[in-house]
Amino acid sequence: MLREKLTEYANSDMYPFHMPGHKRQIEDFPNPYSIDITEIEGFDNLHHPEDILLECENKASEFYGTKKTFYLINGSTSGLLTAVSAVARENDKVIVARNSHQAVYHAIVLRKLNPVYVIPEICDFGIQGEIKVESVEKALNENPDAKAVIVTSPTYEGIVSDIAGIKKVTEKYSIPLIVDEAHGAHFSVGERFPKSAIDMGADLVIQSLHKTLPSLTQTALLHLNSELLEEDDIRKFLDIYQTSSPSYVFMAGMEECIDEMSKDGKKLFDEYAKRLDRFYKDIKTTKVLRILDKDELKDGEYFDFDMSKIVISVKDAPITSEGLNRLLHDKYHLEMEMVSPEYVLAMTSVCDTDEGLTRLKDAILEIDRSLSQKEEEKKTISKSTPDEERKAYKPLNTGLPMHVAFEKKKRAVYFSEAIGKASGAFVYLYPPDIPLIVPGELITAEFVETIKRCKDLKMALKGLPPEDGDLIYIADF
Repeated sequence: MLREKLTEYANSDMYPFHMPGHKRQIEDFPNPYSIDITEIEGFDNLHHPEDILLECENKASEFYGTKKTFYLINGSTSGLLTAVSAVARENDKVIVARNSHQAVYHAIVLRKLNPVYVIPEICDFGIQGEIKVESVEKALNENPDAKAVIVTSPTYEGIVSDIAGIKKVTEKYSIPLIVDEAHGAHFSVGERFPKSAIDMGADLVIQSLHKTLPSLTQTALLHLNSELLEEDDIRKFLDIYQTSSPSYVFMAGMEECIDEMSKDGKKLFDEYAKRLDRFYKDIKTTKVLRILDKDELKDGEYFDFDMSKIVISVKDAPITSEGLNRLLHDKYHLEMEMVSPEYVLAMTSVCDTDEGLTRLKDAILEIDRSLSQKEEEKKTISKSTPDEERKAYKPLNTGLPMHVAFEKKKRAVYFSEAIGKASGAFVYLYPPDIPLIVPGELITAEFVETIKRCKDLKMALKGLPPEDGDLIYIADF
């Protein structure tokens, strides 16, 4: 059933503006069944690499310019779990960007840590902006005993923070800076793209090869770039969070990806940047649909921007984001990466073709012409959208640590009963898997309204009870 459905999709004319970054363009890779082995003689062991796998990791480290690079075959999730676990112990404080991926929160729960949040800047475009250096500095001034700082850069939508500036702050406290750069594995390849957190001095950097480079889903890298931590600090947690049966198919693909980028990456990315330049130039004639670029962002909202992420806003258009996504899918056969209440996200990579980007451009321009002719009122959501709620959200802790609330028995109650109670679960919009609320945080009337609107818009919510109805989990005391 699944195989047939995948084959049907692969053989269709549906164009993938979603990860993985290989965009199904790799044709000369061996049949995966023909090279799928276990740790037999001559093929090393990822959990204790001494031979061929050590050479693979060393090649990746040399390419990215790190002290040490580790292969991840459980995705960036395993790298984030490992990094957070390696820098802090039970009851330690960590400074955490509130827009961190769920894996960061899971590590906080597992290690029983106490998060101190820094909140992203608010962007008018309907997305979360950068983490300000001043916000990190203030958090550390108030919490000088914190053991690490954890930020996401770039964000899902391509917003980059001033990692070099944040690193200068963490250096004063001699604590590591962890950067979730899952969406920025290509930064070290293309000169037209932002500089990598590795080059900006971050101590631990996690990258997903599969998101933006030609590599298989679940392949990622953890870079150690610091004298504050040793290889053994990382290895002991990798042994916990990575499978004991790592895929040689994945690892072979990772090696091939790094080899290709080392050999031809500059040329490939120069051509890729030119394709994106043409796209952004040709798309500027839209009247109601807005395409995010640096001209749409204001000073103070971002430090840098990754143009590989194509964000299409419906904020000023007579259509909902889900309506736009459905139109792109059904009429133009374009599969998007993400639908958010105010925008649709198309993910591109070095493997995207001229034909694919032209199809997207032509579709957007045609839809925009049609929408701009409509005289009806904009059929979007109210002024206070779920995205705006999330951007302005100030975490309200009930006094119950996250890991304690997570371990509590949870109970499903109606929204009206939940207000003023501690959340008993993580609630996410998926993607991007950033919690709207975490266990132990206060459920407010405003948060309930946000969830209701997300449900009305048929957004992909995770963490709510499976039963129909307006239900949410609370921590049972």
